[in-house]
Amino acid sequence: MNARFCLLIAALALAAAVVLGAFGAHALKGRLAAEMLATYHTAVEYHFWHALGLLGVGALMSRSRDDSALKWVAWLLIAGLLLFSGSLYVLALTGASWLGAVTPSGGVAFIAAWLWLAWWAWGTLK
Repeated sequence: MNARFCLLIAALALAAAVVLGAFGAHALKGRLAAEMLATYHTAVEYHFWHALGLLGVGALMSRSRDDSALKWVAWLLIAGLLLFSGSLYVLALTGASWLGAVTPSGGVAFIAAWLWLAWWAWGTLK
């Protein structure tokens, strides 16, 4: 993981969030039950916020002399995007309720990423 790759993944994740959000707003409205549409909306919302966070981490990596901690933050955000938002997308579209057990692990990855970033900022920035 380097700044270039992180920024590339962030940009692609943000583009995907726009596409998936538009798909949910236009193609799924009226086709999914209200509860599943709300689940899909939650996936899109967390997808956007954490992809923006990944963009910020990439920007920090490009300016940091030692980005080893930031690499972990980036990987945790990517894992969170796949596990949290990914499982909610699939759950909303398929009704596969077993995915409800996967979603919290993505949430833990998000939390760990933000705490790791806080630790990096506390120890690195003066």
